[in-house]
Amino acid sequence: MSIRVAAAAPFRTKGKRKLAESEFVVSLSLDRDWFSPDQAKRLVDIAVSQGLLRREDDALHCAFDPDDVTIPDDFSPDASLLQARSTFEKILDRLIANGHSKQEAVAAVNELQRDLGVTIETAAVLYAHRRGVSVGEEANAALAEL
Repeated sequence: MSIRVAAAAPFRTKGKRKLAESEFVVSLSLDRDWFSPDQAKRLVDIAVSQGLLRREDDALHCAFDPDDVTIPDDFSPDASLLQARSTFEKILDRLIANGHSKQEAVAAVNELQRDLGVTIETAAVLYAHRRGVSVGEEANAALAEL
């Protein structure tokens, strides 16, 4: 929920559903003083990966109605929300939970990525699939990130 609230704030402040990424980052870092600019950029990446924001035409589009989100007066997002695990990390966790060696999996995924010229997430999905590890949700996330 905190990511949704933090992502909604710049759009609510500006009264728009589309903002330049720089405008979004400035709103969170300078205007609200919630994050550093680098942290605000990380929030963008997380919100995009979760489908809350979309990058289109060098701008960020809010994928939900920001006016439906309540931002409490005393709201201050916790920095831990920026530590969301990437799709690759989630796939790697699944592989490890299914008895695969982390070091071997990372090496093999990197090799697949290099050989096939695909993203690290795509290579990880393929590697997991070839080993019978179910990563359907992560595969959908990897597809959405393309």
